[in-house]
Amino acid sequence: MTSDRVSVPLTPAVFHILFALATGDKHGYEIAKQVAEDSQGQVSMGTGTLYGSIKRMLADGLIEQAENRPAPELDDERRRYYRLTAEGRRALHAEVQRYARVVAVAQDRDLLAPA
Repeated sequence: MTSDRVSVPLTPAVFHILFALATGDKHGYEIAKQVAEDSQGQVSMGTGTLYGSIKRMLADGLIEQAENRPAPELDDERRRYYRLTAEGRRALHAEVQRYARVVAVAQDRDLLAPA
């Protein structure tokens, strides 16, 4: 279970950002690209949603700004990189477990069979 600061279910934007960061540190544009890839193009995150969510997630302790950056010649110094915190990993794990329970019930009810 997550702490008192973060409740499950997570908003879709928060879930997708945490899910994208589960594979490593990313800057905003990388997060948006990863979300689009993970969702097979079904979720497109605009800059307002992305950076508004990042701001709230930083305040909630779900993510933090990463200190390690690529070599300067490989990166734009204006980019900020983000990573999951332990709290963010716990929240993501709780949400994925919640989804797994929903999928198990859907399977039991034959709701995942082709229509």
